[in-house]
Amino acid sequence: MPIQRFRISTDRRHQIIDITSQVQEIVRAVGCDQGLACISVPHCTCAVYVNENESGLVADMLALLSQLPAGDSWRHNRIDNNAEAHLMASLVGNSTCLPVSGGQVELGTWQRIMLIELDGPRERRITLTVVPG
Repeated sequence: MPIQRFRISTDRRHQIIDITSQVQEIVRAVGCDQGLACISVPHCTCAVYVNENESGLVADMLALLSQLPAGDSWRHNRIDNNAEAHLMASLVGNSTCLPVSGGQVELGTWQRIMLIELDGPRERRITLTVVPG
């Protein structure tokens, strides 16, 4: 299966975007009935995770990540002044793999695939690899 890609434009430094519908659309288009969908971002200052897209939980996730100390104490800030974004992304991770069943990504009732922007605004690439099983 070829690797599929799509882009998301973010509009601020800290935001969470639900990308579930884009991922599901690509999985359907690829025509994989069963297998594995691996979603990743080839960036160092954003992340991908699976959880509920509830406004309070989204705000809590951003608040939790924002507890990472900011400021000049991080060595990387001497270069780009975005060390916190790199560190937050490392804590969450840049990929997730999910089962595909019946031609769609298998998610729980409230689960959604979420992109976390930590250094925007930017244009982000999302890579989706669908592996038939």
